[in-house]
Amino acid sequence: MEMRELTALLTADGLRLLDELGPVTSTTDAARAVSRLRAAGHSPDLVSAVVSQARLRVKAAAKFGDFTDRMLFTRAGLEQATRLVVGAHHAHRMRAAGIGRVADLGCGIGGDALAFAAAGLQVDAVDADEVTAAIAAYNLAPFADTVTVRQGTAQALLPVPRPQTATGARGAHAFGGDERGQTEASALSDVDAIWLDPARRTAGHSETARVGADDYTPPLDWVFAAAAQYAAGIKLGPGHDRDALPEHAETQWVSADGSVTELVVWTGRLARPGVRRAALVLRGDTAHELTASDDAADADVRELGAYLHEPDGAVIRARLIGEVARQLQGGMLDPHIAYITGDTAVTSPFVQSFRVRETLPVGAKALSAALRARGIGTLEIKKRGVDVDPAALRRTLSLRGDEAATLILTRVGTTRVAVLADRVG
Repeated sequence: MEMRELTALLTADGLRLLDELGPVTSTTDAARAVSRLRAAGHSPDLVSAVVSQARLRVKAAAKFGDFTDRMLFTRAGLEQATRLVVGAHHAHRMRAAGIGRVADLGCGIGGDALAFAAAGLQVDAVDADEVTAAIAAYNLAPFADTVTVRQGTAQALLPVPRPQTATGARGAHAFGGDERGQTEASALSDVDAIWLDPARRTAGHSETARVGADDYTPPLDWVFAAAAQYAAGIKLGPGHDRDALPEHAETQWVSADGSVTELVVWTGRLARPGVRRAALVLRGDTAHELTASDDAADADVRELGAYLHEPDGAVIRARLIGEVARQLQGGMLDPHIAYITGDTAVTSPFVQSFRVRETLPVGAKALSAALRARGIGTLEIKKRGVDVDPAALRRTLSLRGDEAATLILTRVGTTRVAVLADRVG
């Protein structure tokens, strides 16, 4: 979105037109909406902005729920935004640590700041991009009494004695107008904590590409230097190089409804004493967390038992599989593959559990015959540690019957294994 499109949208007529248009769920819907609105005499900039927003709101519902219909987005901003349910947990941690005021540096469209403000925190939200800062200001308008949105760079606004900030804060300003210079910029030194979400994609509002850690904005060396001086939360991609993380910080991997969404590095009073590894697992409205002082020791390897457990991705990323295996009175099916097996009829919020029926032949022809003989017409296919395309395999199986089951394809050592199982719970 360009500023001229946003300017056209941020009018009473533009916002009314967006609300009246309703959801746009497909390319065909979008083309029809464009034709209808242009025929009604609306400007190209307004039509483009309204239709784009209508499409983005459909995609945003999974992250922002009931808030979606009063928010604006960019495509890149939505892709990088924290889910509101995840942001709420971050906000709760800040409240529990006694944080009253937080600087959200690189606020994007305002997703995290929205959660912080809703939890009663005062928020200084900052983004370097003019359009993104304007959208954040709109999204955060309901909390105008406790939230300030600024356009500027984190390096300019936050006092951190590093070479990158030697030029001071000239050019940073409160969104909407006045140059404030160093006097207002230094006000960020009064915050209790900082939240840093360095941009991990190229600049832009629509088509962007991922960049390597050396090209994050702000740079990671500055981010970690800031986190060493302030209580901080740093949002990173879940696959970030573990060897490049601060040694004494708390590292928390977060999954929401089965998808690992982020890694957060916590420092200062936002880091919990004795915790260096954590896996936060969110499923709907429930939350479960596993914490440890370090990576968990591996569990022993054992033969396939009566149950097979697949650890949540956050547990795997946090390297806490061994801890979960011991909780389940199980062991590893293979030392290099994240499947836990055991004979005890227990499960955990940190795994998906399956009751083993039997092992089947791994060849497609023999496997297909075995499944037909058992009347299995509905089959969930899971795999780990083997080079198999589940969709392609399904096409070869000729499934027929009224029974349902789960097929787990993996390996033990160099031997492929096909496990027929049923979900537990």
